[in-house]
Amino acid sequence: MKTNDSKYLILIAILSVAVPLLVALLLFVPQTGKLGDVDVTFLPKLHALLNSLTAIALLVGYNYIKKGNVRFHRFSMVTAFVLSSFFLISYVTYHYQASPTSYGGEGIIKTIYYFILITHIVLAAVIVPFVLLSVYYGWTNQIVKHKRISNWTFPLWLYVAVTGVIVYFMIAPYYTS
Repeated sequence: MKTNDSKYLILIAILSVAVPLLVALLLFVPQTGKLGDVDVTFLPKLHALLNSLTAIALLVGYNYIKKGNVRFHRFSMVTAFVLSSFFLISYVTYHYQASPTSYGGEGIIKTIYYFILITHIVLAAVIVPFVLLSVYYGWTNQIVKHKRISNWTFPLWLYVAVTGVIVYFMIAPYYTS
């Protein structure tokens, strides 16, 4: 391992722990109203849009690399990373400010909702180091390592992006304005 790698890998490790801990803190210890009267009710729609665009960018990037177009693959994946980063900032802001929303569905649909939600949350936490490593190895042209980690990153990241949209549409009727 190169010295330069170890600095970045330490940073990736720190972020891989800090990001899920921050999100967990906001989910389990709501911080409602800490930003005063800032209206964040529009943010869940933005989250769904960002997740949708992330999924599209991932699929486009995957298609480009399968066709051997590294330049457009890289652009698509950086786009997915930036969109996911904006999502994370917006998501943290929303959960820092807004009251939690309870799912109101019943029966089998409630079971389906919670299955999707729980797998989405768990994989959203798990995916952080995978995404960071994939981006780092791709950016530094460590292609063998990039391919190896991206074989896991791509399907997990795509699942998280798509289920984020599904969760939004399932809980949207229960948001208070």
